[in-house]
Amino acid sequence: MTVTESPAENRTAPAVAPSASFRALSTAMFKGFIRDKATLFFTFLFPLMFLVIFGLIFADAGESKPKIGVVGEGPVITALDRSGVAELERLDSPAEAERQVREGDLPAYVTQNGDTVTLRYAASDQNQAGTVLGLVNGIVSQANVAATGQPPTFTLNAAQVEDESLEAIQYMAPGFLSWAVAIAAVFGAALTFVNWRKKQVLRRLRLAPVRPVTVLTSRVVVSLGVAVLQFGVFLGVALLPMFGLQLTGQWWLAIPLLVLGTLAFFSIGMLVGAFCKTEEAASGVANLITLPMAFLSGAFFPTESMPGWLQDVSWVLPMRHLNEGMLDVMVRGQGVEALLVPALVLIGFTAVVGLVAAKIFRWED
Repeated sequence: MTVTESPAENRTAPAVAPSASFRALSTAMFKGFIRDKATLFFTFLFPLMFLVIFGLIFADAGESKPKIGVVGEGPVITALDRSGVAELERLDSPAEAERQVREGDLPAYVTQNGDTVTLRYAASDQNQAGTVLGLVNGIVSQANVAATGQPPTFTLNAAQVEDESLEAIQYMAPGFLSWAVAIAAVFGAALTFVNWRKKQVLRRLRLAPVRPVTVLTSRVVVSLGVAVLQFGVFLGVALLPMFGLQLTGQWWLAIPLLVLGTLAFFSIGMLVGAFCKTEEAASGVANLITLPMAFLSGAFFPTESMPGWLQDVSWVLPMRHLNEGMLDVMVRGQGVEALLVPALVLIGFTAVVGLVAAKIFRWED
């Protein structure tokens, strides 16, 4: 008796070209991305909203001057008015001036009685108090030198190293762009893998004639494409006349650094997606990572205002290196040499975190 094989047993899976699988997966992932309104909002509009709000708030930050109340007249008050370093508000009496300082309407007031100059300031705002104290002390020192009739021994030649036309947007745009790229890469990788594992899409892909590297590469390509789109959108908005971004140096060097940063954040998303079982958990963990990292990396405010030990800790974070690298080539006018350290750190971070994520990655629950 002969045994014949059934057609089902004799059937083999059709061979699929890797390039065809890669194109199909990349296209499907990109279409899924652009059709998800929530993803588009948090990838583009949400961080862009912060750029617009902060850009409008600090549009005239470089032109702001401390406001000082003055009572009466005198050579020092006249010199302070002519210097143009502060905005003076004339008041009728020292009592009225002190009341406004106590209530927080003014940071300080100055009055002159003969050779005595009186300065009273609110110590509750130490930054403003220090600024006003330095300004008035400088004017008094100049008046003392002028009163002696002797030429000053020392002269100060002060000027900023950057272009005087630089606005606050120059420093905010790279920071918010770094944060936006981190959101897109971390959330995109984490939520995609969690959702696919939950719906058993990963299990089907594993059984299909598609190599795991094809699945991973297609998702990486989508993340890189989104990052380049973010780069174009953010620069396009920041270059509008109402914001006035001015690109300096070899600004296009920010693009390869942006690619390395996207890979670093994608590895974080892979790690999050490897151990989270639900989209809610993945979203919470991703927020817990990206938002504090943005604050510690100087995306929202300068790191110089943080304690020294916290500044040292921030150098461990990939967003700090991405932000500093883009500032160097987009604002500070530096060249390719400025990318060496940030690039090495981002590559090393991607390799380490990506290896850990690959070790604990699960195709199914």
